[in-house]
Order: sequence, then structure tokens, then C-alpha cells
Amino acid sequence: MDLSDAYAIASHTPDWDSYPPRWAAASEAYRKRLSVAGRARLGVMYGHGSRQAMDLFLPDTPARGLVVFVHGGYWKAFDRSSWSWLAEGARARGWAVAMPSYDLCPRVRISDITRQVAQAVTVAGSEVPGEIRLTGHSAGGHLVARLGTRGVLPDPLRDRLAQVLPISPLADLRPLLNTSMNADLRLDEAEARAESPIFCPPPAAPVTVWVGADERPALVAQSRKLAEVWRCGLVVEPGRHHFDVIDALADPDSAMVATLLQDGPEGQPAAG
Repeated sequence: MDLSDAYAIASHTPDWDSYPPRWAAASEAYRKRLSVAGRARLGVMYGHGSRQAMDLFLPDTPARGLVVFVHGGYWKAFDRSSWSWLAEGARARGWAVAMPSYDLCPRVRISDITRQVAQAVTVAGSEVPGEIRLTGHSAGGHLVARLGTRGVLPDPLRDRLAQVLPISPLADLRPLLNTSMNADLRLDEAEARAESPIFCPPPAAPVTVWVGADERPALVAQSRKLAEVWRCGLVVEPGRHHFDVIDALADPDSAMVATLLQDGPEGQPAAG
């Protein structure tokens, strides 16, 4: 198997080029709207580097707790500015939503990014009391899965975790050793294993893995494997691919948001 092709997403997604401009435009409009309403705190620093910052979107009433969304991009692309619009599903239901950026490979390693995002959650958790619910997409799905495991977040923060929802996560990083992207990721065998959620004990908090049925087979297999190893909920959503499966986070009435906030079932049998 050509693993570089197996994990190539954009080249196998129709109209891929149209997605980033739409995400950016929707996010800019969302930030402006919430800033005018006094419900956005933008550029909150959680570390020393310029990318170690997050945006915090606040509900219109006292927050029920904190949702953290971690973006994807194979740990080497994007930042928080493309994803702001996805905060609305949880925010409309009364939750504060934090969206961090982080340093990218090859400037740093994946293990460094894990530590950075843990620090972002720690700082966000100091700003918003109550339960913490983690979600992230693709590489961000990997990161929130790692954050749920023992020894990544400080114990007082981990004890506040109420739900982990990895969306299309990378759960076993070992196949990436044999891809062209590893020139940037710089994974070796030891780091690939240490950073793979499938080799970590599952979180104490409930976990539901979510993936689009029309995603690349390697990514669907990654999600299935994590759900199998962790014995957690799995949703394989029909008719969704890697770049539109996340749209539901923006909809307060979606099944994905209900699962994240535990306003509905934690998981459901896989489709397909």
C-alpha cells in the first residue's frame, strides 16, 4: 500500500480548494459578530510563542462549562482563525468555547504540540469554571484523545473532563512513518508509539469517536481502531467526508453537538 496516498485527503476530495476560503470567511464574520456583542476574547495567550494563543467565545448567559476545539491540518497547517464559526453549536447551548492555535511541524514535534495544547486547556480552564469537554478534528482529534489520557493534563483539569469527542482522529501514528509528510513531522518509532492514543489507557471521561463514512478508508479504519481499543462510542456518519463532517459543530441542534454536550446519546452503532 502507498501510505502517502492512503493518508492524502485533499487530492481525493472534490472541490477541496473551495473549503479553506469558505471556512476563513465564515470565521471572520463570526468573530466580528461576537466581538461587537462583547462575547469574544481574541488572542488570549497561553504560552510565549506568537502561535500559542487562543480565542474564547462566550455564551450570552453564565457559562455551563468549557468546550475546547482543536483544529487539524496534519500538525503542520492551519491555525484557529479558520474554525471560529464551529463554536456556535456549543456556544448557543450555553458553553464557553476555546479555540487554540499551536506551533506547527517541522518547527516543533508532535509531542511538543501535545504539551502546548495541554497548556492551552489549562489556561482556558482557569478562565472558565465547571466541566470541560474536548473535541478536535483530524490531527486535532488525535490531540484531544491524547489530552484525555493520564499524565497529559494536570490531574485537577483531567478530573473536570466530562466528554472527549475526537472527530476523524489519527489514533495510530506508526503508518505515518512511511509517508512523505514525515519529512515535516519528523516522527521516529518511539514518538509515533508514545503519541498514539491506541497505546494509551482510555480516559475516565466518556469518549465518542466520530468519522465521516465517505472519508479515506485509512481514516475510517483509524477511528474504528480507536473505538475498538478504548471500547467507546463510535459514529460513522453517512454522506460525510473529511472536510464537511465537522459542519455539525456549528449547529446547536445537531447530533454531534448533542453528543459533545451529553444532551443526547454518547454514541450509536457504527453505520457501514
